[in-house]
Amino acid sequence: MWELKEPAPVKLIIGILAADKRCLEAAVDAAGKEFGKIDLQSDAWPFTQTSYYKEETGENILRKFVSVEKLIDPGELADVKHKTNQIERELAENLKAGLPRPVNLDPGFIEPSKLVLATTKNFSHRIYIGKKMYAEVTLIFDGGKWQSLPYTYPDYKSSGYQNFFNKVKRRLLEQLKSKS
Repeated sequence: MWELKEPAPVKLIIGILAADKRCLEAAVDAAGKEFGKIDLQSDAWPFTQTSYYKEETGENILRKFVSVEKLIDPGELADVKHKTNQIERELAENLKAGLPRPVNLDPGFIEPSKLVLATTKNFSHRIYIGKKMYAEVTLIFDGGKWQSLPYTYPDYKSSGYQNFFNKVKRRLLEQLKSKS
């Protein structure tokens, strides 16, 4: 087939790691200002799966996910990651939390069959998406549930995260149905 098709729109999500509740709220607000209305928010969970971010983000890191109401073209992911990096820098300066990176924003998207995350780091399972950015399929939706892959971050395997991703997926399907 030589006929090219536009990709279906996807649901933008942003994973937030924050030094404390104040930083977490500032990150949610900044994401809403940059990307549009936040339509879903997860609970805030303690992030204890790794000490990787301890030096930058502190001892008692909180994790939260948000999704943006407006659907996006999946080809925008590299630009979104550049914007979240800029938001991180601005929040680090404005929050004066005494930490080099009081907020970490990890954007990605959910489409009906998968969750994709953007990253600045290359690795064997990541695909270059342009503009010095990479993406990975972190979870696939198969058999009525989220399935992890050998490289899926351990916290993304948790039922709390996946319950939230289910809500986002349902919202996406509602939005796609109302567009057609």
